[in-house]
Amino acid sequence: MSKGKVCLAYSGGLDTSVILAWLIEEGYEVIAFMANIGQEEDFEAAEKKALAIGATKYVLVDVRKEFVEDVLFPAIQVNAIYENVYLLGTSLARPVISKAQIDVAEKEGCFAVSHGCTGKGNDQVRFELSFYALKPDVKVIAPWRDPEFFKRFAGRKDLLDYAAAKGIPVTQTKSKPWSTDENMAHISFEAGILEDPDCTPPKDMWKLTVDPSDAPETPEDFKVIFNKGKPVELILNDGTSVTDPVELFLTANAIARRNGVGRIDIVENRFIGIKSRGCYETPGLTLLRSTHIDLEGLTLDREVRAIRDTFVTPSYSKLLYNGMYFTPECEYVRSMIQPSQNTVNGVVRARCYKGSLSILGRSSSTEKLYDATESSMDELTGFEPQEATGFIAVQAIRIKKYGEKAREDGKALSL
Repeated sequence: MSKGKVCLAYSGGLDTSVILAWLIEEGYEVIAFMANIGQEEDFEAAEKKALAIGATKYVLVDVRKEFVEDVLFPAIQVNAIYENVYLLGTSLARPVISKAQIDVAEKEGCFAVSHGCTGKGNDQVRFELSFYALKPDVKVIAPWRDPEFFKRFAGRKDLLDYAAAKGIPVTQTKSKPWSTDENMAHISFEAGILEDPDCTPPKDMWKLTVDPSDAPETPEDFKVIFNKGKPVELILNDGTSVTDPVELFLTANAIARRNGVGRIDIVENRFIGIKSRGCYETPGLTLLRSTHIDLEGLTLDREVRAIRDTFVTPSYSKLLYNGMYFTPECEYVRSMIQPSQNTVNGVVRARCYKGSLSILGRSSSTEKLYDATESSMDELTGFEPQEATGFIAVQAIRIKKYGEKAREDGKALSL
């Protein structure tokens, strides 16, 4: 007799393939849910594999449009980044996948949802907090926190041995045991030899981007047009124009990938309190975020930018990383993104070349915050130079007092 129907977030990889077989062994009826979030995947093969393992049904949901328009573009608008390096590729995808999974679970009559996240990682938090926000009464089955499961499968070797015994085909091998997670924004690499933070990733590990040393010898130029902070058109060097949001993001990916742009290798602080080493390829998001930041220099008011950079960007990035997307505080912070972007309109010309992205120029026909005559060293237009004397005098009031007090105390100000 079945214990009930469970909707499993199925990736087709080693962990979730083993979990699918294990759930069936435990007496559950399993719906294998998969989100098409832009990963390079043979979905027909994944369906065949899930059904062969024993899933009752395989459900594929295309969430690429929602991912780009509702999550990736706002992340570009706010310049989302974690610990100054990580562009949150995994974190960005989780709210979209979670919502689609809960929708499938409800449609298929599942009393529970399950996932393949480890007990030491961030994703278990991201998925489960999203599940509980979207369906507060849902039951979550987390095998990697179940002693019966993790004592049986102590490591990736045990998973690979089980998969071999069950005849489950997997792409991981004992010589290349790292774990990957891919979506339209990026791919991540963790575990295996990468757990040594001083181990250089092998050249054949990287999947999305050309090795910078092997990238074309000719630089590739392009233009990105923004409207209210969102990329609305990408123009290639040959004049080809792309405007559909999904195709625009895919085109940005293609440019960055073939030129080796978007690789990082970091040690980050997980929400759960553990440091983790991860390697990431984030090509298109790197390209679009970098050009967006540049345009803001021309079009965004100084004080608006300061408030956004000191509060909105770090708050949103931290909430997203920690899995707090479906929370009142994140809803509040997200509402602040668009108002800061109403003036971010214009064109950025840029170049990709052998792993680097450089800005060639930027312009805006609507925003007039920049005035060349005011900035010019060769013209006196704008304000009279002597007006700066009063400005400096006012700024110096408190600084003089600081200097006077230091002298009274016999304290020499030092570098």
